[in-house]
Amino acid sequence: MADDNKPQAAQGNEQQQLQFSLQRIYVKDISFESPNAPSVFQQPFKPKVSLDLNTTSEQVGENLYEVVVKVTAQVAHAESGTTSFLVEVEQGGLFRIAGLEGEQLDHTLGAFCPNVLFPYARECIDNLVNRGSFPPLMLAPVNFEAMYAQKKQRQAEGSETTQ
Repeated sequence: MADDNKPQAAQGNEQQQLQFSLQRIYVKDISFESPNAPSVFQQPFKPKVSLDLNTTSEQVGENLYEVVVKVTAQVAHAESGTTSFLVEVEQGGLFRIAGLEGEQLDHTLGAFCPNVLFPYARECIDNLVNRGSFPPLMLAPVNFEAMYAQKKQRQAEGSETTQ
């Protein structure tokens, strides 16, 4: 009977266990500019917000991946178009991921990990804007699942047109 269990044990060791852990969260790059201060404070604050959001990921070690959420917000006066401020944050995270491959790994890096990092980026932006003496810029939550699905759809459409 002991011999019957050996193949199952060997088979279990060959299958890699699913592992997911956040190793570190950090600010990779940060910038705040208020190019028209102090004149921007002498007019009523009527903001027009332009937001750009991007995610990247790369393998940096065995089962270790860096994911970066880059958020850029430019706020201008709605009527004059004068830039009130520009804030940019690259929020990074190191994730240990094992037992996922292909599409599952891509989905985890493209949607799940950014969902973990985005609240930290939002808080960082809000803090910078506050320190710049502007009202808080409370960014709405982002649906990274939808962004990931759109990215995959664009890639599929692009590959269909090249064939």
